[in-house]
Amino acid sequence: MKLKVDQQADALYLTLTEAPASRSEEISPGIIVDYDEQDRVVGIEMLYLSKRAPAVEMQRLLFESVPQAG
Repeated sequence: MKLKVDQQADALYLTLTEAPASRSEEISPGIIVDYDEQDRVVGIEMLYLSKRAPAVEMQRLLFESVPQAG
């Protein structure tokens, strides 16, 4: 998995797999989901990032894993 923030494009892209996208769908204004040939999600793009997250938060990424329920 890869997370890319492109400040010049004002966008964030989350790559879930290296499989190529065969189609894209804008599921909400500025939120685009890329799908592979088997209709599995391979990536998610968020446009207009500066309007969705404060500038301070864009400089700091926090990854959190939720423990599995036993």
